[in-house]
Amino acid sequence: MPADATVEYERRQREWSARRDAERRRSILLARLRLATFLPAIAALVWWIGYGGGEPAFVVAAVLLLAFATLVVLHARVEERASWFEALREVNARGTAREMRDWSRLPDAPAPADVDVDGHAYAADLDLFGHASLFQLLGPAATAGGSRTLAAWLLTPAERLVILRRQAAVRELADADRWREHFAAFGAGAGAARGESVAGFLRWAGGTVPALRHLGLVRATVYVLLASMWTLAALHFTGRFPNSTWALLLLIGVVLSFVTARKVSRAFDEAGAGERTLRQHAAVFAHVESQSFTAPQLVELRGRLTSGPGQSACGAMRSLNRILGFAELRHGSALLHFPIQAATLWDFHCLFALERWRRRTGRRAAGWFDAAGEIDALACLATLASDHPRWGFPVLGDDRRVVASALGHPLLPDDRRVPNDVEVGPPGTVLLITGSNMSGKSTLLRAIGVNVVLAQSGAPVCAHSMAVPPCDVRTSIRIQDSLERGVSYFMAALARLKAVVDAAEREPGDRALVYLLDEILQGTNSAERAIAVQAVARHLIDAGAIGAMTTHDLNVASEEPLRSAARLVHFTETVDEQGRMSFDYRLREGLATSRNALRLMQLIGITLK
Repeated sequence: MPADATVEYERRQREWSARRDAERRRSILLARLRLATFLPAIAALVWWIGYGGGEPAFVVAAVLLLAFATLVVLHARVEERASWFEALREVNARGTAREMRDWSRLPDAPAPADVDVDGHAYAADLDLFGHASLFQLLGPAATAGGSRTLAAWLLTPAERLVILRRQAAVRELADADRWREHFAAFGAGAGAARGESVAGFLRWAGGTVPALRHLGLVRATVYVLLASMWTLAALHFTGRFPNSTWALLLLIGVVLSFVTARKVSRAFDEAGAGERTLRQHAAVFAHVESQSFTAPQLVELRGRLTSGPGQSACGAMRSLNRILGFAELRHGSALLHFPIQAATLWDFHCLFALERWRRRTGRRAAGWFDAAGEIDALACLATLASDHPRWGFPVLGDDRRVVASALGHPLLPDDRRVPNDVEVGPPGTVLLITGSNMSGKSTLLRAIGVNVVLAQSGAPVCAHSMAVPPCDVRTSIRIQDSLERGVSYFMAALARLKAVVDAAEREPGDRALVYLLDEILQGTNSAERAIAVQAVARHLIDAGAIGAMTTHDLNVASEEPLRSAARLVHFTETVDEQGRMSFDYRLREGLATSRNALRLMQLIGITLK
């Protein structure tokens, strides 16, 4: 991807839009040709049947119907290509929106339904999910499994070796722009498939109990019944066996079909649960199998799709979709299904093929979906790396410090993001951030936290360079009271602080705890708040945690333990000759010396009396 990713995304939008429009024009032409062949074919048939048109009318009708059938096939392929080009265009339109941080043009990004974020240590404070969130910046993933995997990586820090393997995979995929673009298009073009769950299919695939008891006996009965019926029918209609016993066998087959219909139908429904998603994953598996990788994690994941007994994931899913397609006959016209079922016991053959597929392949299916989800999540992180080539991959150090140069908040657009050099730690110290309202204190806390989360998921970080120790993040930034639970703002803040302190005191020795605290207990009076700040700081320092706090109360820096432990930094504002206030969001050493609450009130029109 070029340095200016937006230019490339817009170029590709134009490319795919042009190809889509060309296919749509072909589609209109083919639709007209279909009509132009179908109506004369019907007229020729009417002439032949009703008016004795003879052989010429029959030949004309046959030729026109054959042309019509050919045009139907061609039309379907053209429509499929148009949909594919539209999906590729949509992928690049989303890329442009991501680059501009135009959140309204991106799909919603709530946490996946089966991922629990309620009460999470930092998800809400760091805007991991929802509108204008990290998840929205990274996504959308192409598959539901990719969304779940990506969410899990953001919510749970990985071990060092896992992070290093992910980084290598992300670096490799970051150079595969076209491959990632096509992978993402499977999700953009999935439509209704994105809302489908394949949990029912996976339960069926991993099961061992056949749909019908004594399946082997049923199979033998069906084969013997059909062989006998067709043999006797052939003898009867050729006059060699005058008895119509074959009709009795036909009746037995019909009765057997009715008796087992519910269980057979349920098996088809379970196997076909999320059928559009199954078709989508067949294409995803094929796309992964088409690519050669060198990064160990990618090689391993691809191997899970291609190795093992029987077919590869792509071939197996195509076989399954073919079986399910044959089974769809039961959903067609009863006038068509009943005679075919009576004469061939069609549904039983589909069921036998389905059970054979499950026995040979089914238990591997969950692993295929998991592997595709991991590759999908890695592709999302790789897109972030490709779009921001100046962002660096963090170094995973043993030193218990978070050190970053030119650190910025990844959710801010480039023209609004102001980078700063930041150091959090070592143990025994606190980064104390002071400054006036709106100067950037809370944004800096979130920038530190979000980048630590990115670092421990295997992604690049919004910084020129960054060193991060193995750590867990705890925050107290965005406090919510609850009328429903009867929890006041103050009690909610106390509970959050207690959780941070408890986490620091039980953190294992091989990991650091990084805390980010914004205006501790701002809902109480300044005297008690100062005591509380010192008490919380003492607990965290004694526990060996590292972190940052913000405060408006400049006096807290003069009392122990912060007087000895705090490293003081601040933001400030500039007021011009007309009284207009501006912020440069540059972090400076030392304690803030300015306040602006009253000036801000005046600027918005509140008169001070």
